[in-house]
Amino acid sequence: MADLLTISDVRAAAKVLDGRVLRTPTLPSPGLSALLGVPTTVKLELLQRTGSFKIRGATAKILSLSDEARAAGVVGVSGGNHGISLADAAQSLGVAATVVMPSTAPARSVELARASGADVRLTDGLQAAFSLLNELVEAGATLVHPYDDPIVAAAQGTAGLEFATDAPDVTDVLVSIGGGGFIAGVATAFHALVPGVRVWGVEVEGAETMTRALAAGGPVEITPTSIVSTLSAPHVSQLTYDHAVALLEDVLVVSDAEAVQGSITLAERQKVWAEPAAGCLVPAARTVLERVGPGARLGILVCGGNTTVADMVRWANA
Repeated sequence: MADLLTISDVRAAAKVLDGRVLRTPTLPSPGLSALLGVPTTVKLELLQRTGSFKIRGATAKILSLSDEARAAGVVGVSGGNHGISLADAAQSLGVAATVVMPSTAPARSVELARASGADVRLTDGLQAAFSLLNELVEAGATLVHPYDDPIVAAAQGTAGLEFATDAPDVTDVLVSIGGGGFIAGVATAFHALVPGVRVWGVEVEGAETMTRALAAGGPVEITPTSIVSTLSAPHVSQLTYDHAVALLEDVLVVSDAEAVQGSITLAERQKVWAEPAAGCLVPAARTVLERVGPGARLGILVCGGNTTVADMVRWANA
């Protein structure tokens, strides 16, 4: 079993990141509150300069490296947002970065990573991406893993630290799961600061890595088929699995179509341009309310907004 993060780990990460990432707004959402019928608060991580929370983990990890490790250059694998953030963080800290992405990654994500100076390598699928990642690490590059790293997970958890500090009255918090590092850190912070809080993970069909891991009793390999590339990890890790077992109320699964509709709802009701990795939280919120009743006060962590109008129109019309 992996060692679980502590609130001290998350607070230490917050000190490292102070002044380097945005303390994103936590706001009451009249639109979502009216739609869902209960008080709903949102944390807008899509307003980070890279469009997602991932800048937190990438920045903290690079800052933790030795001069030798930085000089070797950093490398990461990504379905989109980690690659964008790793490229941005590396450029800001004067470190060379290589980002490995499957060819199915959004073209906009590839463009943004390259614009930040990263060497982007495209592969035929996620398994090939992880294989190339391993080759590059064996050749000497320094790994910045998107989720299987306690430094990265603690840094992602600083979003939860801010959220819990700003909205300590929430009873139920919804967080998307890709590889599980984000929810591991966020759940650590919330459980330390908000006694009795329930933290719910949300996945999409075709990328339900944590759901399958929980059913199997440990991480398992999957071949993602979801359109939601930013949640399409091929597996969770022992680190993130153990946090899910210890800290989550449950993991809910919604369809791609529901996730896309959720993004449209966030645009209409919250006035933000959120990707389906965040949109999936809206239909899941209805399930949470069915489970816990009308006395809930919801917290929704809007994780990212890196999607194009063309993508959203295509998905909505599929």
